Amino acid sequence: MQRFTFAGRTCVITGAAGGIGGALAIELAKRRAALALVDRDVQGLGRVAELAHELGAADVSTYEIDLSDGGDRRDLAAAVLGRHGRADLLINNAGVTLTGTFEQNSLEDVEWLLEINLHAVIRTTKAFLPQLLERPGSHIVNVSSLFGLLAPPGQVAYATSKYAVRGFTEALRHELEPRDVGVTVVHPGGIRTQIAANARVSGLDPEGEQAAQARRFAEAALTMPPEEAARQIVAAIQSRRPRLVITREARAGDWLARIAPARYWKVSELVARRFQ
Repeated sequence: MQRFTFAGRTCVITGAAGGIGGALAIELAKRRAALALVDRDVQGLGRVAELAHELGAADVSTYEIDLSDGGDRRDLAAAVLGRHGRADLLINNAGVTLTGTFEQNSLEDVEWLLEINLHAVIRTTKAFLPQLLERPGSHIVNVSSLFGLLAPPGQVAYATSKYAVRGFTEALRHELEPRDVGVTVVHPGGIRTQIAANARVSGLDPEGEQAAQARRFAEAALTMPPEEAARQIVAAIQSRRPRLVITREARAGDWLARIAPARYWKVSELVARRFQ
């Protein structure tokens, strides 16, 4: 496939009010793309949209949507079509996580996470697919995670969603590449976003020490600026890379899961204890 060009192309980004999504909006604005930004955080969307305008985005529209509501997103696709014309790039970036083990998590919270992390990815892709198929050279990006490559304890619901995003994206790529639609799955490692700070506490005392320890550990592991992650994702889109693993730790985890698929977590714990 030819390299993706951004100027004047319509790019839809979910989870665009901050973190990787916000950084992607800014990076694409610099490349003169037209942006359709989706999030439930109205104030955050406004800040990102204003900066994108200042940096030269061809056009910017915002859509206040709670992706946990189970909508099929056909209304969003119709709104983007009416404002910008057909979409050229869809980035399913929005994601959430839970604190606690699967035993501790409530089923309601697990279903909430799956709705945002997985079902919204499927529904939004389905809603925009007719537009993307009518735009030769269009592209889809689905953000999985390091925990779509390996599955640690305490992240059962999150890993379930991110492994599923990985499988969905890889199968979708095999269907769409012959039709001139590129597809990329992204596996970020520790990116400095608010996902850990905003984690839903499920089955634990929100003020308890166990919940506090989980948040402190997660936040300590988030080191890469989202702007760097966004630059890597944009480069992967431009070059039509099918798969992007971000951060050295994520690449090491990917390698370890390949060579020791049944033992990688025990090995990683041994390595961590040695460094401690």
